[in-house]
Amino acid sequence: MDDSHRSYGDRPTPPTTKQKAAVQRAVKTLLDVLAPERTTTRAPRQPVPIEQHRTPNGCVLQAPTAALSVSWFPEGPDIESIGELQVVLWRGVASRRGVAPRPEGAVVVRELNIRPVESPPDAFIWRTDDGATYDTEGLAAYCLALLKEQMLVDDPTGTAQATTPRRRD
Repeated sequence: MDDSHRSYGDRPTPPTTKQKAAVQRAVKTLLDVLAPERTTTRAPRQPVPIEQHRTPNGCVLQAPTAALSVSWFPEGPDIESIGELQVVLWRGVASRRGVAPRPEGAVVVRELNIRPVESPPDAFIWRTDDGATYDTEGLAAYCLALLKEQMLVDDPTGTAQATTPRRRD
């Protein structure tokens, strides 16, 4: 990717409404890929290897031994940035809003700050602090790969998947 793409952190003027809307669509697409919004049902949900929890501004993917949280922080009134994604990889079970924390807690393994970068026409790519860039689908795949890698580090045999009971929301 060439350096002609501009990061909003470097822009002298605030982003336009059109740019903000395009970034919001990209964030929604990312969250829909990682943790689609669930429909309400009375039937019990089947156990899955990675539980997907959607939040108003992000999502949490929880495996038996690891978790990945993605949070979107839109720009504030005093900054010219269009916003930032924070991706956190956890060892253990991450606490979610409204759920009592577990005594053993979770430990942060890795944290990434990712910013949208304009990529014509009216699209965005995502740039990490180390300069790596991803389209939205590529970023979702990268997040899932991080979680799967951590799952293998924490449980190389995969036995935790078979023995961990599913929590109810």
